[in-house]
Parts: sequence; C-alpha cells; structure tokens
Amino acid sequence: MQERMNRAIEANELPGLHSTVVMLGGELIAEAYFTGEDERWGIPIGEVVHGPETLHDTRSVTKSIVGLLYGIALGEGIVPDLETPLLDVFPEYADLRDGSAREAITIADVLTMQMGTEWDESLPYSDPRNSEIAMELADDRYRFVLDRPMVAEPGTVWTYNGGAVALLGHLISEGSGMALDVYAQSRLFEPLGISDFEWVAGADGVPSAASGLRLKAQDLATIGVMIAGNGTYNGRQVVPASWLDVSFSAQAAIMDGFDYGMLWYLAVGPSGDQIIIASGNGGQRLTVQPSAEFVVATFAGRYNDPEAWQLPLRVVVDFAVPEVNRARSE
Repeated sequence: MQERMNRAIEANELPGLHSTVVMLGGELIAEAYFTGEDERWGIPIGEVVHGPETLHDTRSVTKSIVGLLYGIALGEGIVPDLETPLLDVFPEYADLRDGSAREAITIADVLTMQMGTEWDESLPYSDPRNSEIAMELADDRYRFVLDRPMVAEPGTVWTYNGGAVALLGHLISEGSGMALDVYAQSRLFEPLGISDFEWVAGADGVPSAASGLRLKAQDLATIGVMIAGNGTYNGRQVVPASWLDVSFSAQAAIMDGFDYGMLWYLAVGPSGDQIIIASGNGGQRLTVQPSAEFVVATFAGRYNDPEAWQLPLRVVVDFAVPEVNRARSE
C-alpha cells in the first residue's frame, strides 16, 4: 500500500496526507507515512517526517474519544445520567434559569449536539468569530457555552457544537477528581497500551475536550480495534458495551447517508453493515466497520480546508479496502 500511495502522492492525488493505518481482525495489515507541513492545535510546526512514533492532532476526533470517556465514567457512576437537566449539574450558573427552553436541555441533548442553542463553527478555526475559538477566548468557557441564545427546542435540531463537549469534559473531570487527560490515561489509554499522547490545554489550563488530543496513528487505530470488539481489548472490557450500543444508535439525521449518535458519525456500508466514524478538521478520521473488524486511521494536514473530508474517504475506498481484500485472499 505504501508504494501505491507514494505514486498517488507524487501525482498530487492525495494532497496533505500524513499517515494511514489499516487493521483487520485486530491485526495490522498496512500502514503508510509521508512528509508534510503540520500544525499543533492551530500553530504551524513546519515540515514533519511522519512515522509510527509521530504524535498528530486528532482535532475533532477528540470529541468522539470524550464520548467514550463519558460512557466509562457513567459506568462508574461519577457523571450525570442522560436524562439529567444540564443546568442541574451547573448550579453555579443559576442565573441562566430564565424560564426559557434552556432549562429543558438534558445531558443526552449535549451528547447528541441537540442543545438548541446558537453555535457556529462554519468559519475557519483561525477566525475569533468561530464559536469554538470564541469559547477558548472567553473568560469563562462554561458560561459562554451555557448562555448562548436559544434558537430551537432542545433535542430537535443538530448543530455541530464543540462547546457541548467542553461541558462533558468538565463533568468527567469534576466527577473523577482528575484532569480530563489524566482520567483518559487511567481508564482508556493504559488499558489499550497507549503510553505516548498529548492533550493540548487552552489558556485556562484545561485540556481541550473539543479538539486537543494528539495521538500516534497506530494508537488511534487501536481505539478502533477496541470499538470493533464491542468495547473489549485483550480480554478486558474497557468501555461498557451498553454505552457503545447507545452511542452508535442514530439520534439525529445530519445529511444524506449520515446520522449522528453520541459524538460519533454513523453510516451504512455497501453491504448494509454499520460504519462508525470520528472525524476532525484537516482530514483526521477513524473509520470502524465492526462486523468486519475493519479499522482505518488517517491523519492529514489540510486544516481549515472544507474539502478535506474527501481525503480520508478516498484512502478507505481506494487503498484500505483493496488491501483488506488482498489480505483476505492470501
């Protein structure tokens, strides 16, 4: 696969691709790495020779990882259940109980990005008017997220919202008594054998739950292997299977062919099998087809390019799937 991808890179058919890892049945069957310009949470870091040991921004794939962490924490009984009204667990913002629909927002609405509040991440993440960036620049990120104007009934309209995940990260941290990255290391990464990662924090020192996680490509793929195993890895139940069932159940239709669960995108493959996707700015993507135990992790550097989502899709269809077919035929 590396050679075929090299030819495609030379022909400028895979612009910005940094790495891809393909797993089948829990085994590594192919990987490829390339040199390219990169960033660390929006800050250019120059040309990077990517390889198996290179940490890379996952950007909004981070949100899906936080979804897994919330399920682990819920299983431990340290975070609110799905039907809990959001403002009940943020009592310090009692002034926001203004008699509006805001009081009806539940934790489930937060996890499915159906809070009904005004939020706009359509602008580049270099633009301070982007709601996620405005949240990072705010004096109090949680008040910023919670006091956005209501524009829809909670639970009825899907709006991409990094602020929702910031709230979830805070609840995990408060419930566990640990910083989000420490909790992730203890409950998710260590059980998966992931020892090298970085979780970039905002100006307030809080790890960015919306986009700050940096991982190696193989480690992102390992998370996919665990998901394909219904939450188990090396015989250990890492994420409750019941949580994955809920997370991967369609909660909102977001576009033709794509639904949204709880911080995961959901699609259907050509054979009708479910495909589970985590996606991030610039071409970051984790694709999991549980029925086939097929996992593809892709990193790229096309940050703020609205067409970047096509790159990892092409990697899966034109390179990973043929590699899997070849492996199966041997």
